[in-house]
Amino acid sequence: MVIFFEVVLPVLLVFLIGFLVQKWRKIKIPAVSEVAIYIMTPCLVFRTFYTAELNLQYFYMVIFSIVLLFALIIINKIYSFIRQYPQSTEGGMILATAFMNTGNYGAPIILFAYGEAGFDYSVSFLVLQAIIMNFFGVYYAARGNAGIKIAMKAVFLMPATYAVIIALLAKGFNVAMPNNLMATVDIIAEATVPTVMIILGMQLALIELRNFEWGKIAYGTVVRLILSPIIAYGITVALPIDPLLTKVLIVSAAMPSAATIVMYAVQFDSEPKLVSSITLMTTLISIVTITLLLTLLQ
Repeated sequence: MVIFFEVVLPVLLVFLIGFLVQKWRKIKIPAVSEVAIYIMTPCLVFRTFYTAELNLQYFYMVIFSIVLLFALIIINKIYSFIRQYPQSTEGGMILATAFMNTGNYGAPIILFAYGEAGFDYSVSFLVLQAIIMNFFGVYYAARGNAGIKIAMKAVFLMPATYAVIIALLAKGFNVAMPNNLMATVDIIAEATVPTVMIILGMQLALIELRNFEWGKIAYGTVVRLILSPIIAYGITVALPIDPLLTKVLIVSAAMPSAATIVMYAVQFDSEPKLVSSITLMTTLISIVTITLLLTLLQ
């Protein structure tokens, strides 16, 4: 219970604030999201990569992400084949289970649980997952509809991509950033996490609680919250990963479905009701599963 009150509850309360404000004021979420995507997140990403000591651990993070993604995709393909689901349902299942909410849920939890060192790893993993999501997520949502072309465009339209490139170039060529400029970046970066947490609460307020397909939701919930961290644990055992990074990756892999993926499902009509339902249920149930996982890893 200590873990719940000290780590999980503060995060949930911020989500709740966003949820209640959206129910009350009906704020236009895309406008708020654009501020977070185009201004706040790039500053946080730039600061993280510019100040981080890049080493082999980041390479292992990439390997971990790729193996986990394809393991979950294969599981969904096998399950969809056995159940004889159409391609659209298979795509919806992959969207809901292969992509986790490392941004406005995972990063805050890890910050509270493991401090700034863990948070730096979490932000790096967040960027990597965003790139993977923008490519594979868009592909599975828009499969058969120029998916790869749209996915590649999405990756290069993401400001965080350029923030990583600029930070790595500045770091590689030992470019010293002026103190006043870094102070500005710091101020904006510090506002990023609470903002994206509030946005998630606002997004959850828009999900409709009706016409649930409970069998598919149960499957998606088990894969996302239970099977995914188990697979993640197996991958970390096979790689020489730092103990702190191991915890960050396992906890990140146990996060609920990514809220962003709902937008892809809606945009490309890839089972949007199913994807949003799994997103909602995994977010609610993760209150228990994340608490238990943090306790086990402690």
